[in-house]
Parts: sequence; structure tokens; C-alpha cells
Amino acid sequence: MSDAIDEPIKQVAQDIEPEFSEKEKKHPKRRDSGDLGEERDYTNPNRYWFESTACPLIAGTFGPMASAFSICALSSSWRVYIPPGGTVNNGTTIDDPRWLLAINAISLALALIANGSLLLNMAHHLRFSIAQPITIVGFTVSSGLLIADLIALSVSSTYQLPADSPAASAAHHALTSAFYYAIMAAAIYLIIASLMCLTVWGAYKGHYARHFNLTAAQRTLMLQTMSFFTYLLLGALVFSHVEKWEYLDAVYWADVTLLTVGLGDYSPSTHMGRSLFIPFAIGGIVILGLVVGSIRTLVLERGQKKISARMMEKKRLRAVNSVGDGRQRIRVSRFQTMKFVESYTDAAQKREQEFRAMRRVQYCAERDRKWIALAVSTTAAFTLWLVGAAIFHVAEKAQGWTYFQTMYFTYTCLLTIGYGDFTPLSNSSKAFFILWSLLAVPTLTILISDMGDTVVQLFSNITVWIGSLTVLPDEQGIRTAFKAALKSLPMGHLGSHDLSTLNPGGVTQTRGPKADSTDNDTDHETTMMDRIADRMAKHLEAEELQEALQAEQAGDTLERDIHFYHFILARETQRMMKDLNSSPPKRYEWGEWEYFLKLMSSTTATSTNDQPSTNPDSDSDDVIPEELRLPETREQWNRKHVDYRWSWLSRESPLMGYKSETEWILERLGTCLERELRESRLLPYRTREERRKPPVSMAEMVRRGRNKQRGGDRAEEDGKV
Repeated sequence: MSDAIDEPIKQVAQDIEPEFSEKEKKHPKRRDSGDLGEERDYTNPNRYWFESTACPLIAGTFGPMASAFSICALSSSWRVYIPPGGTVNNGTTIDDPRWLLAINAISLALALIANGSLLLNMAHHLRFSIAQPITIVGFTVSSGLLIADLIALSVSSTYQLPADSPAASAAHHALTSAFYYAIMAAAIYLIIASLMCLTVWGAYKGHYARHFNLTAAQRTLMLQTMSFFTYLLLGALVFSHVEKWEYLDAVYWADVTLLTVGLGDYSPSTHMGRSLFIPFAIGGIVILGLVVGSIRTLVLERGQKKISARMMEKKRLRAVNSVGDGRQRIRVSRFQTMKFVESYTDAAQKREQEFRAMRRVQYCAERDRKWIALAVSTTAAFTLWLVGAAIFHVAEKAQGWTYFQTMYFTYTCLLTIGYGDFTPLSNSSKAFFILWSLLAVPTLTILISDMGDTVVQLFSNITVWIGSLTVLPDEQGIRTAFKAALKSLPMGHLGSHDLSTLNPGGVTQTRGPKADSTDNDTDHETTMMDRIADRMAKHLEAEELQEALQAEQAGDTLERDIHFYHFILARETQRMMKDLNSSPPKRYEWGEWEYFLKLMSSTTATSTNDQPSTNPDSDSDDVIPEELRLPETREQWNRKHVDYRWSWLSRESPLMGYKSETEWILERLGTCLERELRESRLLPYRTREERRKPPVSMAEMVRRGRNKQRGGDRAEEDGKV
């Protein structure tokens, strides 16, 4: 009767246990590592990232800028009459032909439709197959119409003016800023259309999905860019009426004001204008700060992760390829090697030295990434400075500026100093100044951030180093401080490093390959378990330790070990949550990783003699990648070394993932806890042989703690003697 009742219950219990999904079966190594696409995007950062992400982001950011320039081109006449003895600033505007205005209006309308279609597609409100043809055709036709207008106006020697008009001769007419805004808008439209063609080509080739996976920060940047240009154009419209300025001059003034350059050639003179200036400047600077902050976030955070991943992968491949041929060194960077003994027979020791080598590779990749980013941002800033100076030198020939003077002018504007001793007067200079300044300010912001990570940090370290030798010596004396300072010199990183000098204080200490393998295995296991027992003991109170001793004497510790394992997982998860938001992300030492991997290790069913069961159905869904699992026997180690030569130096290493180390550990501890809680519901229906044995034992921890305490007491007595 009892068996008849238990059989249906056991069947239901088996049905409760979760099955692997098809996706997990295809990727057993990565089923618990999060989104596979995001990980591939991280480990292969150059894999169509430009076409799938960068192109839409550039289009969505610069599209509003081009539309703003089109509005400027449509708002004013393209030609101005200069009376005898007059200048461009006091010239009389010449009405444009109606066909030119109509074409400009159509161009602007098509550009707005194309930009709106792109944004709707990014927001998943319009299908890719519909939105992208509208976007590409819209921007292309808009650019073509503007180019046709520009050619039609400039191909004539009189710029479409009647021959008998006093403004027909070149000496009595000039092109306004609106003409040059049209040139910049047409160029940007054409560039955006070309970039989106690359995106569509890659999508239809199947290199990535036919939709945009832009992050919230990327969408926010596009919305902030649209808000900034809307704010700038509307503010210029208000001040053009209040201060009686030309609209394009008001746009130039608004740009100079919101970018805090302040050249002083235009300033509000009326009481109303000065009153409106206060809220206008504050609001504009806030919006600009948001835009620059978003750009900095995307470039310095998202960009540096991808670059670091690519550089780390290259250095990892160089490292693993440098091992062999009897050389007991591994190359962790182009000019740096460290000791690496490939002939270790102990799996744990080999993994420890791989961990330290991978940690060094990680450090070198991060260091090189910072200096390369500084070189790129410095090159971009110098290019904007020197090329901008060359263009202003040509545009301001009427003022007789030398190239050195234009370099001085662009430098003061690039740093937002704006003395005002040099100001642009020509219409082409004012139009180009807006484009140049909008590109220069974010570039300088990124340059300053890169300098903070490299040059400023270097000077800070040198200051601390000098201080340790002079006014801030170590408590142990000048001589000790001097030796420590010499070891911490930056040039010291260029030499070779021994394994024992990196990240000391782990769970184990690596021995040489000539040491006896049996002694190595025993010593390593003893040391590792002692350290793990010390950490687990922090979770227990005195009463719980006493109960553990009583349970051990009773001879039934399996259920207590299971509950203790659940308790450890919950407490460690709670501790890891505190490290989740650490800045910079926390990096754990080898001893901590060994402890966490022990908690995540496979739990197996037990037999009557508490030995692992050989039943294949008892295997659990281990959350540790196969490369990081420690074999239990020498035969397993020899077989595994053939299939998985590398562990921490493999692509499956947690140090190579797109997640932080805390996220990696926390995700798997949560998976273990969830698995154990599901298993606990089935405990009443399982026999002792079917129950899973946890990877840690409370009784073993208590026993080791007592032995350690006895050893300490014995050492104390010997010291007294």
C-alpha cells in the first residue's frame, strides 16, 4: 500500500525537476552565463559592431544636427548685396528664387521623415524592412536636392542674378551663412545615408538581426541631441526678435553662449534680452552637460569595454602560444614575461598559476587600453585644432589672419577660454564655427577623461612615491620605504615578473615542478580546506558549532550539511551584493575564487558509504565551465588535460567575460541556491542514497577548526617553554 502511494508521488517529484531547454543543450558550457549574443558581442567586439551599432547611433545623433542646419539654410536668403564701401555685415539680402525655396523645403521635409522613420525603427514601432528604405531614400534625396540647389546657384557667374543688377558683379555680392549651412547639411545627409546602407547590407547578409539593439544610454543620447538643437534654434529665434539680430547671427550667438566660449562679439544689450539670458544660459548648459555626459558614457564605458576585450583576447592568445618548447616563461604582454611551469602534475596548482598569468594579462590589457585611448583622443583633439585652424585661415583672409593666429584662436575656443581678441566675421566662418565647436567640446571632454586615467594618475603615483621617501616615510623606516619605492617604480612593470610576486596571499602557494606530486596534492588539499573552513566559520555562531558537534557524534550529518550549504549560499549571496556596485569593479584574489568555485562545484548523490554515486542520472547541471572544473582523480586529470589544455587562460575564463567578476559569481551562486531549494522540496521523497551530497561539510569544517585550535595551543605552549 505504501509503495502504491509513493510511486505516484515520486513520479510527480521527477516531473517537477526542470529540464534543459533546447538552447541550453546546444550550449552546455554557457547555459548559465547570460545572454549568448551579448557575450559574443563582447568577446568579438569588432564583429560587425560598426555596421550594427555605430552606424545607427551616428545616424540618430547627427541626423538632428543636419536637420537643424537645413532649417538654418531655409530661414535666410543665400545671397546678400554689398553696396559700395559696405561690408558683409551691413549688406542687403537678396531674395532667393521660389524654386530654390521650394526645393529646400522639400529637402527638409524628406530629412525629417527619414529621421523620424529611423527613430521609430529604433523604438521598435516600425519594421526594419519598412523603416530603412524610407530612411536611406529620404536622406539621399534630401542631400541630392540640396546639392542641386547649391550647384544651380553657384554654377552661374552671377549666382542667378540678372546681368543688369548692381549686385551681379562678384565685388558687390556675397553668399550668406545659409549657403554654407546647406553645404554642411547636404554632406551630413549623404554620410548618414551611406552608413545606413552599410547597416542594411549587413542585416540582409545575415551578420546580425534586422533590428537595432541600442541601449537606453544610446537612445537617450539621440533624444538629448534633438532636445539640444531644438532648444538652440528656438532660443536663437527669441533673441533675434528681442535683440533685432539676424536669425543666423542669433544662432551663432546661442552656440557660443551655450558652449561657454563667450567671444563677446555678440551680447544682449536690452533689458529684456539680459533677463531672458539668465534662464536660457542655465537651461542650455544643463542640456549640453547631459549630451556630453552621455557621449562620455558611451565612449569611455561601453567603448573601453569592447577595446579592452579585444586587447585582452589578443594578449591571451599571445600568452598561450608562447608556452612550450621547454620554456618556463609565459609572455603576458609585448615586453613582459613571467614564470610559468607547464610541467605541473597537480591540477589545482596549474590552475592557480594560470589564474595569476591571466590576471597579469588583464592588467596589461587595461593599461595598454588606457594609453591607446589617450593617444586616439589626443590625435582627434589635435586634428580638430590644426584642421580647424587651416579652414579658419582660408575663411578669414579678409581679416588677414595668419595660420598661427588661427591656431591661437581655435586653441582658446577649444579650451572654452574665448578671449575675444579674435572673432570670426565672414559668413562661412560663423557657419563652420558652429559645426567645429559642437565636435570640439565633446572631444576635449573625452581627452580630459583619458588624461585622468593615465597622465594624472601617473603624476599622482609619482607624488605618492616621492612622499614615501621624504615627508611621508613608512613606519618601518626610510630604508624599508626606499626599497619598497624602488620595487613600485613604473619601469618595474617592463621587466619580467615571477609568479610568486603577483597577488600574494592566495589560498595556495605554488611549488616547483620537482616537488613530490603526492606531497603537493596532500598539502594543497589541506591548505585549501583549512582556508575554506576559516571563511565558513565566520557564518556560524557558538550555538551552531555546538549543534554541529552533537550531530557529528550522532553519525548523521548529511541533512545538517545540506541545510548548512543552503545557509552558506544565502550568506555569501548577501555579501556579494555589497560588492556589486563597487567602483572600480572588485577583482577577487585566487583564494576567494577557489572558495567560490568550491561552493559552486558539482553536488552528487551519495551511496550508503557516503561515496559519490556512479549513477549517471544523478549528475546535476553544474554551473562551472568545464575548463574550470577540478578533476577528482589522476586519470581524470590526464584525460581532461588533453581535451582542455587551458582553464583560466581559456576563452571560458570568468576574467574574459562581459560581466564583472562579482556579477559572474553572484549569478552562479543564485543558480546554485535556486537549484538546491528545488531539490529540498524533493528530500522527503528521496532515500539517503538518492540525496545529493553538498560540496562542503559542516562537520569537516568544525573538525579542521578544532585541529587548528589544538595546533595553536600546542604552539603557544612550546613558546612558553
